[in-house]
Amino acid sequence: MKIDRLIGILSILLQQQKVTAPYLADMFEVSRRTINRDIEDICKAGIPLTTTQGANGGIAIMEGYKIDKTLLSSAELQSILAGLKSLDSVAGTNQYRQLIDKLAVSGGPTQPDNHIVIDLSSHYKNSLAPKFETIKQAIDQRRLITFYYYAPKGESSRQIEPYLMVYQWSSWYVWGYCRERSDYRHFKLNRLWDLQVWDETYEPRELPEYNSQEQLAMPSQIQLVAEFDPMMKWRLIDEYGIDCFTITQEGKLRFEFYFSSRENLFSWLLSFGDGVELIEPEALRKELLMMAKSISEKYQ
Repeated sequence: MKIDRLIGILSILLQQQKVTAPYLADMFEVSRRTINRDIEDICKAGIPLTTTQGANGGIAIMEGYKIDKTLLSSAELQSILAGLKSLDSVAGTNQYRQLIDKLAVSGGPTQPDNHIVIDLSSHYKNSLAPKFETIKQAIDQRRLITFYYYAPKGESSRQIEPYLMVYQWSSWYVWGYCRERSDYRHFKLNRLWDLQVWDETYEPRELPEYNSQEQLAMPSQIQLVAEFDPMMKWRLIDEYGIDCFTITQEGKLRFEFYFSSRENLFSWLLSFGDGVELIEPEALRKELLMMAKSISEKYQ
């Protein structure tokens, strides 16, 4: 949008004092003629800009004219920059990089320090970034999206009204109103393929209050009791914290937790190989034994 570009030009001039028209044209991906018109509009708004020719020429705010540059403190700007860099790690465009460049000019007071690095990308960035940007644009334009979804309970084609991009549990989700289920649903981007954006738009609904813990949480109904080998301590601590287990007289790590489904419980336990023994519930202990026998038969 033009107003965003005008604000961006002013932000850059406040930080760098003097820049060239080609630099601004490249920064905002527009022509030099567009930048020249923007400079005229800024002058008409009452902010005097000067242009000089030559090797050291460029566009600058008139000397002596003061604009308050202290709307945000350095610490506040660094927090904003950390957030923008985290989005830049997953985005498929350079729009966040442009915002970072507007706020953080090399050597300037808003240059971000290296105390915090947030990387939201994944092994699937090549496929994730296009989905991220496509869905974000669909949300901005209020357009319906369709896709094919692969879930534990089966595969299905879905059409939704997208409302939010959600990052939780190390994964990206789109949250929207599913027309097939007539309810709000989360869809994991890694399981979402054949994404299409429709020309058809939708009228935004009166959305329920979003609570990430409630929206993505599943009811935990199965109480697990298991004993782990001490070599597995690092994983238990990594996934559930330092206080998630007790040490038995035999030196085993006794772990108790609630799981939402048998599938999640079994896949998690099997990832430990022979480093864990399921103690309770007894019925699932027998089922896991049958599963282990079936696996063994495949390798005999």
